[in-house]
Amino acid sequence: MTQAWLELTRADGREVAAPSEAQLTAALAEVYGGKVAGPDGGPASAVLRFGYDDGLMYEMEVAGGGAVRFAEWSDRDRELALADPRSMKALPQAAALQLWRLMARRQVAQIRGQPWLDE
Repeated sequence: MTQAWLELTRADGREVAAPSEAQLTAALAEVYGGKVAGPDGGPASAVLRFGYDDGLMYEMEVAGGGAVRFAEWSDRDRELALADPRSMKALPQAAALQLWRLMARRQVAQIRGQPWLDE
C-alpha cells in the first residue's frame, strides 16, 4: 500500500516531518516577518511537500513578500515535472496558510484551481 508523507523545510533549512498547523503557521511567520534570510542572503522561503512513497510529489514554496510557487513531480527525486510550475505574487500570509492547509490535506485539484499567474 502506498504511504503518503508531508514534510516542511523551514527558512533556516530545518526539515519537519508531518508538521502541525502551529508549525506551518510559525514557518510562514518567519518568512513573512523577514527576520530570517535565505541561504544566499536573499529573501527567506519555506517549502511544504507532500507525496507518496512510490511516486508523485507536490511542493509549494512561499518566499518573503508572498511569492508562491507550486510544482508537481513524478517522484521525490524530481525526475519529471508533471506540469509547468504555477506561481502567485504578493500573497498575504493568511492566504498562503490556506494553500498550505490544502497541501496538508492533499487537495491537489483545489490547489490547481487557484488563480495562478500565467508563466
